[in-house]
Amino acid sequence: MLWRQWSPTWPFGEDTYARTAASFDNPDFVDVVVHSYRHAFGLADGDPAHADLERRLAERPRITVPAVTLDGVHDPLRPDGTADQAGMFAARHEHRVVDAGHNLPQEAPAAFADAVLTVRSWTGPVRR
Repeated sequence: MLWRQWSPTWPFGEDTYARTAASFDNPDFVDVVVHSYRHAFGLADGDPAHADLERRLAERPRITVPAVTLDGVHDPLRPDGTADQAGMFAARHEHRVVDAGHNLPQEAPAAFADAVLTVRSWTGPVRR
């Protein structure tokens, strides 16, 4: 139901759903998902081990690494998109709008991969 609502133009099939459904077969699945949403909406505490990081993120520091941000034009969770967030980026940043809903990696894999490869081209080879 959520896939259809959040990605209304994505014609996923039963095989895609079946591959994903395996992750639901976990005794902690519901608790983890519910806690994740409660935490995101400020209704539950996070892990105390990450309290300092949470505090720092709450200050909304500027993002200091290169980034490409993507908005799905059919994403009902962000109907106005995120282009207004450009001021959050201190390093090189590019914003793109993609013909997809909320699940960009599966709905628009080429556009998603291109965004990753674009950032990679900006940053040079991976150092090991």
